[in-house]
Amino acid sequence: MKEQVRIPTSKVQRASKFVKTGAKIGGNYIKHYSKKIFDSSVSRDELHAANAEDIYDSLSELKGSALKVAQMLSMDKNVLPMAYQSKFALSQYSAPPLSYPLVVKTFKKYFGKPPEDIFDSFSSKAVNAASIGQVHQAVLDGRKLAVKIQYPGVADSIVSDLKIVKPIAERMFKISAAELNQYIGEVQEKLIEETDYALELERSIDLTERSDHLDHITFPTYYPEFSSERILVMDWIDGLHIKEWLDSRPDQETRNKIGQALWDFYAHQIHSLKEVHADPHPGNFIITKDNQLGIIDFGCVKEIPLDFYEQYFKLMEHDILEVKYDLEALFMKLGFLTPNDTKKEKVFFMSVFREMIELLGRPFRSEKFDFGDDSYFAQIYEVGDRVSKMKEIRNSKSARGNRHGLYINRTYFGLYNLLNELKAEISTGSENEILV
Repeated sequence: MKEQVRIPTSKVQRASKFVKTGAKIGGNYIKHYSKKIFDSSVSRDELHAANAEDIYDSLSELKGSALKVAQMLSMDKNVLPMAYQSKFALSQYSAPPLSYPLVVKTFKKYFGKPPEDIFDSFSSKAVNAASIGQVHQAVLDGRKLAVKIQYPGVADSIVSDLKIVKPIAERMFKISAAELNQYIGEVQEKLIEETDYALELERSIDLTERSDHLDHITFPTYYPEFSSERILVMDWIDGLHIKEWLDSRPDQETRNKIGQALWDFYAHQIHSLKEVHADPHPGNFIITKDNQLGIIDFGCVKEIPLDFYEQYFKLMEHDILEVKYDLEALFMKLGFLTPNDTKKEKVFFMSVFREMIELLGRPFRSEKFDFGDDSYFAQIYEVGDRVSKMKEIRNSKSARGNRHGLYINRTYFGLYNLLNELKAEISTGSENEILV
């Protein structure tokens, strides 16, 4: 993959990149409708593929929050056509890397010397590159290390980038203005945290120490003496990313073991620690040669307020859909309903959210659950697609939900998708049962 020698960092440079991309997308639409005049059977697949290519190429050059938003959207199969999902998923660990002179410049800024003067060896080419930073491999005293280096200017461009991305997301992906306004602050806060490698170092050490008793999970050791606010150094974990590992065709028992480790890891964080690794995309996990699950990134961590936790996880209780529960009051507390809703709106939104919590809460209401059941996921996508097209949802003047739910929902959506890729059948009840 071709290396990138510079990243646009000023507001003008980054805004002009978006404008040029917009012009390309406009051209794609003109081509599409020109073909449609002569052949009414022309589908939008080619248009989506061209737009996805142009948007990804632009975002991958900009890096940072622009590319991170693409990554987040690629995890939500209800928002994007497949062409966007497939292309945007590359941002998880396969963006164009930064050239080596810029890497050296970052080291000199924080340590006063290049990486070769710190480590016994240091790979000049990135091993992988994502939205916020890229990873190089180093060796020191016989120990193999992963060195994560943040792209220049990423932290400073978050606020201005999100202002530009917001109307694009609203128009292209049909996300309502009310929803965007409610959640954009939460996204901005988390992205700013993700650019603070000193905070990530602190959280990584804390969360791994409090999770190291879990079965079949391994964490890297972190090295504060070689880390800074833009550089993070940890042990290198040898192994394969989940998709690569699945290509080796592991047996069902091993896939179940890895799936159980994933579920238990998230259950422990959410229900015991009340803070969670909220970025469950495949690039953040490694399967080792002895089939242990390696967790390699704690950049995005969501702290869960107790009052929200207690309300949210009532939705997963076994008898939540029975008449005895005052679902209307709970939905009001969680923001699914608002005090301004008419009686007709309340009936509509109660029906929609009842259907969704029945479907998404099924794993919690079972002793065992087969995440390899593709028909279950087909139902999720069908409901999500149907709900997103409802005019009552699209035209709602109020955002539905709670800002704290954004990253919790994203976490579970990502977790479910990972377990589906693993085709894992796991224990989700009994000792995993939620106590609120």
